[in-house]
Amino acid sequence: MELTKTKFKKTELGLIPEDWDSLDLNELGATGRPVIKAGPFGSSLKKEYYVSEGYKIYGQEQVIKNDAFYGDYFINQERYRKLKSCEVIPGDILLSLVGTFGKILVIPDNALKGIINPRLLRISVDKTKFHIEYISHFLKSTKALEFLESKLQGGTMGVLNAGILKSFQIPLPPTLTEQKAIATALSDVDDLIANLDKLITKKKAIKQGAMQQLLTPNEKWINTSLIELAENKKNQFDDGDWIESEYIISQGVRLIQTGNIGIGVFKDKGNKKYISEESFNKLNCKEVLKGDLLICRLAEPAGRACVMPSIGEDKVVTSVDVSIFRGNPEIINRDFLSQLFTTNGWFQKVIEKVGGTTHKRISRGALGKINIEVPLFEEQKRIALVLSDMDAEIEQLETKKAKYQDIKQGMMQELLTGKTRLV
Repeated sequence: MELTKTKFKKTELGLIPEDWDSLDLNELGATGRPVIKAGPFGSSLKKEYYVSEGYKIYGQEQVIKNDAFYGDYFINQERYRKLKSCEVIPGDILLSLVGTFGKILVIPDNALKGIINPRLLRISVDKTKFHIEYISHFLKSTKALEFLESKLQGGTMGVLNAGILKSFQIPLPPTLTEQKAIATALSDVDDLIANLDKLITKKKAIKQGAMQQLLTPNEKWINTSLIELAENKKNQFDDGDWIESEYIISQGVRLIQTGNIGIGVFKDKGNKKYISEESFNKLNCKEVLKGDLLICRLAEPAGRACVMPSIGEDKVVTSVDVSIFRGNPEIINRDFLSQLFTTNGWFQKVIEKVGGTTHKRISRGALGKINIEVPLFEEQKRIALVLSDMDAEIEQLETKKAKYQDIKQGMMQELLTGKTRLV
């Protein structure tokens, strides 16, 4: 396969190769079947019409999961005939209209006969002239998603209007061969990402099984609490500082907020906040140290915790809704606690102590008194090491997946605009 460069022309889509065309989406169909078709009105597809088997109802759940075989909603033959204008056939592209707009599913050859529901849009393209996967990749591109987002109607649950898409332009290479080459290159990366997704899911399931085994108490484990493990010392278990918005600046002493505390993981987000050294001294702030266990007292969910990593900052503080736990390092392993505080059992105990109306939170006093069971120190370390190694493996896979996703975005930018040709 040879990479070549070409000359460009100006269009409404921007610059595309001189030998490419740009057509409205509504011009891509075959005779006798509309290119764009919305699902039936709700009154013609009520839940009372659903049956246990028959003709499949395709909805957002299939599109979101990118799985035409998922789900078990059906209608009988009589209802199918009445709604046949909304039927789904192999090669149709389904587009989510409501809420999770812009999600795409191409119906495979062996999919069940059925119809779309009112939350989907069906796009039917003439397969003799246009490559279906090429069209679907373009509809998932940044340019397409930006267009779709700009046309959303309604409030928080934005809705796409089918009529708006009729004049949505698609850049088209001159031959099916070139369209297929582009689609194949992008689909190959999709396959790599999908395989990584499956592997990540498998590794997470293995870790869940290991946690179930390793974190289940036995008769040798000790009943205790965070306050006891901190030896009732405030310098070992205390809240962060009350830092109001007036003190927040763009550089200085790094401020860790509740959004940085994930479930067992620290989230170093891009929008970083700081306070000045002067404010640090004025407010008599407590410095957060590498290895401290940070526990968020604010939902959702309250009780989530992570060990503070090294983030390349000279000095770090945290907000009042985050508790800082140190404890006696000779009797408690903070990495172990971080793992323990990802379990459903822990969150259930926290939920029982959460108070407040608008902002649900748990007080440090209540948090510190929650009963927890821990093994002896050496076993804590062994458990923490096993689970942390699993986390590291999953994180490596997540990083690899993100890298492939970045590669695909770059490929889409090059291939779907003709900047790089595959001929």
